[in-house]
Parts: sequence; C-alpha cells; structure tokens
Amino acid sequence: MVFGEMDGCDACNAVMEAQVISRHHAHEPRENQCSSVVIRHIKAPANLVWSLVRRFDQPQKYKPFVSRCVVQGDLKIGSVREVNVKTGLPATTSTERLELFDDDEHVLGIKILDGDHRLRNYSSVATVHPEIIEGRPGTLVIESFVVDVPEGNTKDDTCYFVRALINCNLKCLAEVSERMAVSGTVEAANAV
Repeated sequence: MVFGEMDGCDACNAVMEAQVISRHHAHEPRENQCSSVVIRHIKAPANLVWSLVRRFDQPQKYKPFVSRCVVQGDLKIGSVREVNVKTGLPATTSTERLELFDDDEHVLGIKILDGDHRLRNYSSVATVHPEIIEGRPGTLVIESFVVDVPEGNTKDDTCYFVRALINCNLKCLAEVSERMAVSGTVEAANAV
C-alpha cells in the first residue's frame, strides 16, 4: 500500500493511516499501562528507511541515545540484544528481545526484558510504509508502544516521556535517511 501525495488527499491518507494503525499498532493496555502511537513522514524511499529500522542489531545507526549494541546468537525472532545507553538518560543498559520481524511488510517489534530503567513491560512496534511526498518517494513510519506506568508517575507523564524518546529517534531516522537518499547510499545500508 502506497500512501498518496502528502499535499493531496489528506482524508485519504488519514483513512490509510488508521487502517495501518488498527492492523499493526492495536495494543491493549492494562489499567496500569499507557499506550500511544507516533507518526513521522520522511523524505526518503521506504526501502532505504527500512534498511535502517530493520537492523535490530544496530539501533545506534539512527537512535542517538544508543552507544553500543550486542546481539546474542543469530538475528531472528527471539534474538536478544544488550543495549548500552549514552549518558544523559536515566539508564545505562537495556536488554531487549526481537518479537516481530517481517521484511516483506516492514514490521519490527521489540520487548524490553530488563535494564536499569523504569520501562517495565515495554513493547513497541514500528512499521515502514511507502508514500509520495512532494511528488517523490517518501516514507511513513509509525511506531507504537505499551508500557507500565511507574509508581509515582501518571499515564500522561509516562506517555509524554516515551513519546519524546520515540520522536527523537524518528527525527534522527529522518535526518540519517534523508542524508543517505541525497548521497545515494541505500546500497551501502543494505550491504551490512
């Protein structure tokens, strides 16, 4: 499914976004959890953007708070990665498992298993969709999550914090992807 011209049928795009969200991003949060969806339009082809998102073993390619990532074993559903977080965040490590991976549909899902942070029972799904932006190939990225609300926090505070992290990651994904698109380095991203 290719989304239409960004400057064209906004109602059509909204309907397609809603269909994708209901298909891949329908979390069912419990009473002590919050959930949300973040959407980002990127001026780079979907195959280039997916070449970065799909790298469960190298999130630091576009996630600015990740300094190091080590995957245990082969890269497949069930693989576990140990992530080191850069200073500035209230964490230093995170242990995460690959839950969903579909190279054809461009779907990646992770679950945080452990870490020295407050993101308990955190799961997220990211999907990458081709669209046309200003007459050129572009990408719609949708990332959703569900997470426990830590004691002493509100649902709104927790969602605000996680959405801010995801927005930062997607902003950096857009910058890296758009820079790669301009320089024509999609082949280099796929070769790794």
